[in-house]
Amino acid sequence: MKTLHVITGLGIGGAEQQLRLLLRHLPARSDVVALTNPGPVAGQLRDDGVQVTHLGMRGNRDLRAVPKLARIIARGNYDLVHTHLYRACVYGRSAARLAGVPAIATEHSLGRHHIEGRPLSRGNRALYLLTERLGHGTVAVSETVAMRLRKWGVPDRRIHVVPNGIDAAQFRYCEDRRRQTRARLAIAPDTFVVGAVGRLVPGKRFELLLRAMAETPGAHLLLVGDGPERQSLERLALELGITDRVHLPGACGLDGRVLNIPGLLAAMDVFVSTSREEAFGLAVVEALAAGLPVLHTACPALEDLPAEHTTGAVRVSSHPTLLARELTRYGRAGTRRIPPPAAVGHYDISHSADRLMHIYDAILRRTSSRS
Repeated sequence: MKTLHVITGLGIGGAEQQLRLLLRHLPARSDVVALTNPGPVAGQLRDDGVQVTHLGMRGNRDLRAVPKLARIIARGNYDLVHTHLYRACVYGRSAARLAGVPAIATEHSLGRHHIEGRPLSRGNRALYLLTERLGHGTVAVSETVAMRLRKWGVPDRRIHVVPNGIDAAQFRYCEDRRRQTRARLAIAPDTFVVGAVGRLVPGKRFELLLRAMAETPGAHLLLVGDGPERQSLERLALELGITDRVHLPGACGLDGRVLNIPGLLAAMDVFVSTSREEAFGLAVVEALAAGLPVLHTACPALEDLPAEHTTGAVRVSSHPTLLARELTRYGRAGTRRIPPPAAVGHYDISHSADRLMHIYDAILRRTSSRS
C-alpha cells in the first residue's frame, strides 16, 4: 500500500510529531506533503527516509494549491490520501477527489469552541463539513473529539476513533538524563521543578501557570515550547518578578533540531497542563510515561478512561492560588517518580497504527468493490 499524508505544516506541534511517530509504525510506504512551513519536523521525517514535498501554499485562499496537489496525488500512484489539520483537510480532500483517490482525514485539534487554537466560526465549520463529504471518513483522536464531530453533523458511520499514541520506552525515566538536562539548563539538582510542554498559544493558558508560580516560592518552571505568546509570557514573568525561576528553552536547539522532550521531562518533578480544552492531551500521557505526577485542567485522553487507569493524574482548578497550593504540596512532599499507569500502555503507538491500517484496508476494499 502506498499512502500520501498531507499536513498543513511541519513545525513543532503535537499533530506533526504524531504523524512522524505514526509513519514509523505503519506497514505502508508513505510520502508527506506540507502545504506551508516545512519546519523542523520535515528534517526529522527525511532522516527517517520519508519523502517530504513542500507545496508552497501562500495563504488560506491560495486555490492554486488544489490542482497542484491533485497532480502530485495522480502522478504518485497513491492508493490512499490521509490529511491532517484543518487547512490540509479542506484542500487535501478536494485534491484527492479530483485525482480520483480515496481520502481519509484525522481530526487532531477540534475543541468545543476552537479548532487548532483558533475560534470556531460558522464559515470554517461549513467549509469543514462540505469538504468532509469528499473523503471516505474522519478519524477522531479521542472519544471526546468523536462526540464533537457528531454534534457538528458528521454522520456517526463516517467517524473512526484512533487515539494518539506514544512510544512509552522513549520516555522512561533516566537519572543520567535528568542530571545532564538540569546541568545544561543551570538548574540545581535539589530544585523543585514544575514542568509544562505545549505551543505557546492562548488556549494553553500558560499565564495561569506563571501566576501560580509567583505564589510558589523557590520552585522553578520549565516551560517547553514556542509560539505567538512567548513574548507576552516573558513580559508577565518579568512583571511577576520570577524571571530567574522561569526557563523557556523554546522548541528547538541552536542547531534548529527539535529539543529532547524525554530529557526535559526527566528534569521535571511535577507536570502541569492548564489548557482550556484539549482534543487529546498527548503531553500529559508522555509525562505519565516519564513517571511524573500530573496536574491537569482538561485532558480527554484521561477523561475517556476509567479512573483506575489514570493513577498519578489529578484534575485541578485553573485558579492560580489554588494551583499554587497544589504545587506547594507536591514540593513539600519531595521529588518522587511514580509507576506509569495503565493509560500509558493503552495509548501505545503500535495499537494506533494497527487500528489505522484496518481502516485503510476497509476503505480500499469498499472503493475497489464500487469500481
